[in-house]
Amino acid sequence: MPLRPESLPRDIDRLVALVVELSAENDQLRDLVKTANGLLFGARSERGSSILGDQASLALGDLATDVAAPANDDEPAAEESRTRKRGRRNIGALPRHLPRVDRVIEPDTQDCPCCAGALHRIGEDATEAFDWVPATVRVIRTIRPKYACRHCQTGIVQAPAPRRLIEGSMTTTSTIALIATARFAWSIPLNRQMQMLAGQGIVVDRSVPVVWMQKAAWWLEGLYGLQLGMIHRQPRIFCDETRMPVLTKGQRRARIAQFWAHATDDSPWNGPAPPAVCYIFANGRCYREIKSQLVAYQGVLQVDGYGAYKALEKARKGSGSIQLAFCLAHARRKFTDVYKKTKSPICARIIALIAQVYAVEAGVRGTSADQRYASRQAESVEIMVPIKSVLDATLPQLSTESALARAIRYSLAHWQGLTRFLDDGRLEPDTNTVERGMRNVAQGRKSSLFAGSEAGARTWAILASLLQTARLNGLDPYVWLNDVLERIVSGAVKNHELDQLLAWNWRPAIPDVMRVAA
Repeated sequence: MPLRPESLPRDIDRLVALVVELSAENDQLRDLVKTANGLLFGARSERGSSILGDQASLALGDLATDVAAPANDDEPAAEESRTRKRGRRNIGALPRHLPRVDRVIEPDTQDCPCCAGALHRIGEDATEAFDWVPATVRVIRTIRPKYACRHCQTGIVQAPAPRRLIEGSMTTTSTIALIATARFAWSIPLNRQMQMLAGQGIVVDRSVPVVWMQKAAWWLEGLYGLQLGMIHRQPRIFCDETRMPVLTKGQRRARIAQFWAHATDDSPWNGPAPPAVCYIFANGRCYREIKSQLVAYQGVLQVDGYGAYKALEKARKGSGSIQLAFCLAHARRKFTDVYKKTKSPICARIIALIAQVYAVEAGVRGTSADQRYASRQAESVEIMVPIKSVLDATLPQLSTESALARAIRYSLAHWQGLTRFLDDGRLEPDTNTVERGMRNVAQGRKSSLFAGSEAGARTWAILASLLQTARLNGLDPYVWLNDVLERIVSGAVKNHELDQLLAWNWRPAIPDVMRVAA
């Protein structure tokens, strides 16, 4: 209720207490507004240079370095940026496998301008430029001639009809593969693709491509299960979850379900596990869901601080089959949020120290697990120790309700998991590996808003998992998916041979064709 003059207390002490209470409430509301504005309009980057600016190199006593290192593991250290390998830029060498179309431009006349004699060719200049031809819709007529003997009344011979992804359908396997790739790899909604087809005179009911996608997912379900099984056999995996709105028949509003992501990637230390991600659709985000997904898993989970993971570790504490490695980037994010609102020097110090940890990581990325372990023990341990000291010394001086105190309590409560990467060169300091894999889901959710049903969400999970993994392994997702569907549908690859179709095992018919940057 709004305050009215007649409802205000007349006692001075009570008025002072009321003013103090309202002031604290106003400060809290201002923080909420500032945070909301930051989410809507603020910079997304958490790099130290973006947050601290020139303050990143402030004198912080023995805790600072002369050069402020970036606070994101995706960025190289400042001193390494001058010597790092150049990006893969195309400076005119177009792939050899692309077909060449020669266009010869002759002079207006082949008579000599001096004596009018005939000119003869002495050489040529040739340049190349790639030409992207717009998609062409065509109709494939499959003709199977019938043959019979003139001397016999029986014995008609005809080639058997090839198996099709959808028997009796009016579309080819390659068309379904193209639509699936556009939808689940590049986030172009199905209805928009149907509008593009309508521009070429092909009018398709909006429910038809949904059936196409479900059928494609049905054919690929075995490959999806094989990929998920490979991930769960690894001793270290990443886990994360994100919301997935789903329509329910008879309800006007979408309900919020979840996509859980399980991922692996040993490439930062040249390990055996390939980059792969599998999305699992679930109705909730509770402990029961992750428990059912990882019912037989044993190993290290690299996760954020969500309680369901901690409950899973606690439930198996006696066996020790699950260990949690927490995300240093999540801990850093809490301090960057506080710094953006308060410009706290304590936050600046912690962010700068974490930046030094990531500078060490940039220097050892791509080396062996033993080298990573040695560098972390020699350098990163000496950085994490003062971070812990700063947190321990600062917390007793703060109000328990302050945002900085909450950030510090989070880091201290998760400290063992936050520092687990120091003792194992195979671990990453954060969960960026799986969070990058979640971008594909977020982009698809932004363009399509929701899944039309639970069946549609499961289809989404299967196709997005396989196509995203193809991208992570440097493949053209359409070329891979089209070939895989053709081999499975035709029976060229049996169920017990599906492992050869996994993205990291797959080989194209023509070597070195259609490999792209992930």
